[in-house]
Amino acid sequence: MSAVSLRHLHAFSVVAATGGIRRSSDALFRASSAVARSVTALEASLGVLLFERKGRGMLLTAAGQLAKLRADRIETELRDVRDDAVRMRDKGREKAGARGDGNDGGKFSGNVGGIEALLNERRLHAAALLAEVHHMPTVAHAMGTSQSAVSQAIARLEDMLGQPLFLRTAHGMVPTDAGRRWVERFERVLAELRHIPEDIAALAGVVEGVVTVGALPLARSQLLPGAIAAVLQKHPRLRIRSLESPYEELTAGLLSGRVDFIVGALRSGGGDAFEDRVLIEDRVALVARRGHPLAAPGNGRRVTDADLAGYPWVLSRAGTPLRESLEAFFRSRGVAPPLPAVETGDLALLRGLLVESDMLTVLSAHQLHHEIATDQLAVLPYDMAGLERRIGLITRRGAHLSPGANALLGEIDTCAARWR
Repeated sequence: MSAVSLRHLHAFSVVAATGGIRRSSDALFRASSAVARSVTALEASLGVLLFERKGRGMLLTAAGQLAKLRADRIETELRDVRDDAVRMRDKGREKAGARGDGNDGGKFSGNVGGIEALLNERRLHAAALLAEVHHMPTVAHAMGTSQSAVSQAIARLEDMLGQPLFLRTAHGMVPTDAGRRWVERFERVLAELRHIPEDIAALAGVVEGVVTVGALPLARSQLLPGAIAAVLQKHPRLRIRSLESPYEELTAGLLSGRVDFIVGALRSGGGDAFEDRVLIEDRVALVARRGHPLAAPGNGRRVTDADLAGYPWVLSRAGTPLRESLEAFFRSRGVAPPLPAVETGDLALLRGLLVESDMLTVLSAHQLHHEIATDQLAVLPYDMAGLERRIGLITRRGAHLSPGANALLGEIDTCAARWR
């Protein structure tokens, strides 16, 4: 969790907006000395001055401008949570009025507070962890605190928002619909908070921090390894985390800020929440072991649809984009799609099956680059025009990436340019 305090950051933001400690104390309902201590504590935690103290007021330094950008994004997220809670409260009261019973929903139907209760990174972190693991003792252990403290943190958030964030079920503490929406924003707040020290370090030419990449299969063999090696050579203090989860889990992480970007095969219908950018067009190929009967050297002819009959197949699971495209490809040729003997999403298993048998597969040659280069596998001379796939980047719309994430994106672009 970030060492930057949300409460100190809020005080800094108000000082930046008003131009001085004294003027900000009225807006914050705090003594000038308390506001000054918050700003000083924030500067100490970041190791830089955020303001130039001048007679005409307090002016933001370059570091201060970067911190203010993140602070504004954080406050937008938290105010959106509060506004959503207010809408839910008003809707509940309207329903109660229509029923005429005066019952507006129970203990979580009172007034919604200001955002002050949300200005606590430990509370937000507790809610985010609980939404992930559904078990309060596990959250307490991860945070190094007591179960009672975690319970109180969740209760304080619920009191402020006027709605339950979690329901106790047989499967543990499960987020409510509102809790799911708000925890997603809490996680984005925590991500913005983590990026502030990284932004400021980059001012001094130091790119550091953790970049979390959602790695889809097409990017794992060549594109991402080459880019990671290059970026770490330039920025050795950077750390890279690669997540190989299903697409739906990666996009959920992208929305919450836990994943910086996704790289791999692009899909249609991503929605307005995401932006994608094509890096390369990748063509799939028919692949088998070196020495396969259909790969006999020097026969000088191409593989036909009839040649494929009788050979076993190993393919991706039904419903995956590649499998659906492959089935459509064969139907367009008036040929029944192959019925795989093995369905798998495990590339290591697929490689082993191809090398040890006469099985066939259809896959990007980039994914099997090393096996093809070392003559373990071969691309068969079979026309698969129309099965091109777009490999690219997916980011959350409106996201402000860290310097480390941008540095890695730059190297991915460079590696992709060599593929074109």
